[in-house]
Amino acid sequence: MTGKNQNCCLRIPPPGLPIKSELRDQFYALFLLMYVTTILGNLLIIVLIRLDSRLHTPMYLFLSNLSFSDLCFFSVTMPNLLQNMQSQVPSIPYAGCLTQMYFFLFFGDLESFLLVAMAYDRYMAICFPLHYTTIMSPKLCLSLVVLCWVLTAAHAMLHTLLMAKLSFCADNIIPHFFCDVSTLLKLACSDTRISELVIFIMTGLILVIPFLLIVMSYARIVSSILRVPSARGIRKAFSTCGSHLSVVSLFYGTVISLCLSPSANNSAVKETVMAVMYTVVTPMLNPFIYSLRNRDMKGALGRVFCGKKIPFSV
Repeated sequence: MTGKNQNCCLRIPPPGLPIKSELRDQFYALFLLMYVTTILGNLLIIVLIRLDSRLHTPMYLFLSNLSFSDLCFFSVTMPNLLQNMQSQVPSIPYAGCLTQMYFFLFFGDLESFLLVAMAYDRYMAICFPLHYTTIMSPKLCLSLVVLCWVLTAAHAMLHTLLMAKLSFCADNIIPHFFCDVSTLLKLACSDTRISELVIFIMTGLILVIPFLLIVMSYARIVSSILRVPSARGIRKAFSTCGSHLSVVSLFYGTVISLCLSPSANNSAVKETVMAVMYTVVTPMLNPFIYSLRNRDMKGALGRVFCGKKIPFSV
């Protein structure tokens, strides 16, 4: 198959995951439940932020975009996975594979950049509380969100165009549950050196730079707290940053552990299981982390749906 022939299909061996055939129905029900939970959880956060005027702040602007990104990121792979688990000969058109790869990269990168914006917001809130509202103006917040979307769109398009130029031979079976860039490169029969170099450089930039910026932000936050240590300051910092740190650890912990492991030592099963962690588990847990560990979100839930006057914490 060649990259220019979009009528050809790539096959994903059923179910695309290392699952025994007799357990397929149970895992299908599990993944379907996780999908519904993820959609409802992230939609709930978006609706709460939209309806509750007290949540119209920079932090929750970024959070609503993060929830939308999680919702879309999960939806890029899960419907196709559920369909393949019920199909006898699962396949995906070549054009559909490139489309899935583009949106997978787009929303995955978008989450990474949004986590950086949220870390910057927390840094400003704790280290410069008196100037926070001036610095984090609506114009700056909107500019940061737009910048996140533009950068991720450009990065995803770059990889998609490089992949579209490659040719694929007879062996077009994807040993994965979605069209992953590294997996597709292994199937190509044309020269992939340029694509591999670009992917290596860009992936490093997209992952390493945001991660370092987040680490620097929290290093400054910790340094600021230690200058004037107090129980109240520590509690405030923990309540302000606890949820975000949990999401950052969950997202980057899985991705970085996969990237740092030599590909030669990674079996297809191991890569698939780790991919499930950051494509399926992380988007599902994020709404729970932000709702259960965030008093503002629980307060908004009571005000919007129960009509209760729950004190709002700043």
